[in-house]
Amino acid sequence: MSSGNDISLSIIVPVHKVQGYIRQCLDSILDPDLPNLEVIAVDDASPDACGEILDEFAQRDSRVRVLHLTENVGLGHARNAGLDAATGDYVWFFDSDDYATEGAVRAICDRLAETRPDVLLFDYARSYWNGRVKRSIINDLFRVPPAPDVFTLEERPSVLEMMMTAWNRAIRRQFLLDLGLRFSGGYYEDVNVTYPILMAAERLSLLDRVCYIYRQRRRGAITKTAGEKHFDAFAQYDRIFAFMDQMGPKVDQFRTLMFDRTIWHLLVIIERGDRVHESENERFFGEMSKTYNRYRPAGHVPPDTKPLLADKHRLIEKNDFRGFQRLGPSSTTKKVKKQGRKANNLRKRGVLYSKEVAKDRYYQMQRRLPMEEDLAVFGAYWYRGYACNPAAIYEKMRELAPHIRGVWVVKPAGRKAMPEGVDYVVAGGADYYRTIARAKYFVNNVNFPDHFVKRPGQVHVMTQHGTPLKKMGLDQMDFPVGAKDMDFKALITRSDRWDFLVSSNPLSSEAWERGFPCNYEMLEIGYPRNDRLVTATAEERARLRAELGIPEGATALLYAPTHRDYQRHYSPMFDIGRFVEQLGDDHVLLLRAHYFYKIKNMAADLGWPEGRVIDVSKHPSVEELGIASDALITDYSSVMFDYANLDKPIVIYANDWETYKLTRGVNFDLTATPPGTVATTESELVDAFVSRAAWSDTATKAREAFRARFCPWDDGHAAERAVRRVFLGEKVPNPPM
Repeated sequence: MSSGNDISLSIIVPVHKVQGYIRQCLDSILDPDLPNLEVIAVDDASPDACGEILDEFAQRDSRVRVLHLTENVGLGHARNAGLDAATGDYVWFFDSDDYATEGAVRAICDRLAETRPDVLLFDYARSYWNGRVKRSIINDLFRVPPAPDVFTLEERPSVLEMMMTAWNRAIRRQFLLDLGLRFSGGYYEDVNVTYPILMAAERLSLLDRVCYIYRQRRRGAITKTAGEKHFDAFAQYDRIFAFMDQMGPKVDQFRTLMFDRTIWHLLVIIERGDRVHESENERFFGEMSKTYNRYRPAGHVPPDTKPLLADKHRLIEKNDFRGFQRLGPSSTTKKVKKQGRKANNLRKRGVLYSKEVAKDRYYQMQRRLPMEEDLAVFGAYWYRGYACNPAAIYEKMRELAPHIRGVWVVKPAGRKAMPEGVDYVVAGGADYYRTIARAKYFVNNVNFPDHFVKRPGQVHVMTQHGTPLKKMGLDQMDFPVGAKDMDFKALITRSDRWDFLVSSNPLSSEAWERGFPCNYEMLEIGYPRNDRLVTATAEERARLRAELGIPEGATALLYAPTHRDYQRHYSPMFDIGRFVEQLGDDHVLLLRAHYFYKIKNMAADLGWPEGRVIDVSKHPSVEELGIASDALITDYSSVMFDYANLDKPIVIYANDWETYKLTRGVNFDLTATPPGTVATTESELVDAFVSRAAWSDTATKAREAFRARFCPWDDGHAAERAVRRVFLGEKVPNPPM
């Protein structure tokens, strides 16, 4: 019996601006048991980190070949470049933001070896951004009656009703080359290849299995410019009919099928409502009428398999756009009405259930007044106070853009901690509603509340508050324990307000792209809050140590664990009292519990050695704690990525790594590439300091590699880049790697 190793398969992957998805794509197709597999990744001058990611894969797997194009040529031409470089018996054109199902590549190779077709077709499923996965029903056409192992289009004409894309079929490479078919430029670059190969093939085969996951990425509202690309369909179908003319009698029997399929597709484009702008519908309809009358076969009878379809054919033939409109409301109209009803319902519900109707009305009134172009709103950690990236941007804004007036939003409890000279309003008060209604700029490290309605012209900067070791955003859908009852639709609605999203490093860019697929500009500038770490001085360090009460000459260990989604209350992961006793009198532990936990005075309550454990959980600046300390103990907290800038020892206490990984989800294996020493037991943790392993050459090299990977943009000027881009409107280059 033939196996997949009897044939060779080239998978061609054009890559452009998909850094959040390309790893999953390549991991899914690089089956380790297929030595005859060839992956040709075509870097179509991608402006993000895709080129580096591809090179990384090629370094560790010789089956991956990378072509770096010097200019962006588009999907079709990038596929052609991959085809020219391919050497396999078969080629599979794979989109780089999609992925293969488990075992799919092996199953495809086995089926190719077994049937040796010109074209092998297989099933796919659509994966939607909200987590829903829906299998295609197209292959039902082949089950009744069951499709033979090998057949022709004449025997199974329903094949033409399959998705017309290149990614749901493997094509014999020499067959494709002999036909002289090339992918074109434009938006529908697939169809002038995928339809002709079915008509020309003498051997077709089917694999009745979902092999491909087609990612339905979120799209924003259509614009007139965006809709123009769908006019490209007419030129593509012109190419198909030109191919049929060239092939002559061999494919004449398929003209009616191809014509009906063409008109079906053009009707889908105009009736979907989210493709062609409403103002361009009549022009598109006119082009559709020209196509209809140019290619309509002699004696063609309009199909009547669906209600109104025959009527639509007749109206297209006559170019009667008004009559076409009268057949019923378009999907565009339905969509607009549905959105209007939804907005009205939400508005009514918000007023009905609001406990502060007067404030809501005041807010709505203020939103109708002119925007204050010189007003910026800042917030951090759900209005807890003055902190993190927003604080760093605020300070730099006062220096570089003094014409902008910054106002912080804080909860009542946070007023006392506000620095002198910093303007603020209390959340929920009248000044608060006036400020968020009238301000031009908004900067926060978490989302603003749902009652904030973004006005046209307002600019929202999301800084985030940590490099995401853990899964974030839509990536959390696969980890219900960590996600708990998160409303992902509401999360994405809030994230749609962002105009800028700050990225601290390449890993963050990848994670934010996947987790928050919204229409913002990614600011790959480093973390503004880390500027202080990079520029810290010995004098500042000495002052901070004195303020914290760290004894002269003592080694200060900062312990900053992360939140555990499976824990309701904070509980130290090791015996802190015993730990400090074992280290000796010359060590001090600075305990920084996660801000999710409400702690009064844990050190005193648990009877830890006086002066040896300092509870700094309420200290306003973790950056200051990092500067003052000598080493960091953490688990999976994002503080490790910031602390690496200080070039001090980091010890990872990963006693529950497997549990955390399964419940929260992670973006990489921290234990495989740590920023220093890894301990999994309390005795190992103690030994890391007693033996000085945390300061060893091995730990130092691990930290250097970690810093190079995750701190490449932290050069002390991240806040300046943010201010220049957002408030001064300058184009700023990415910092040097």
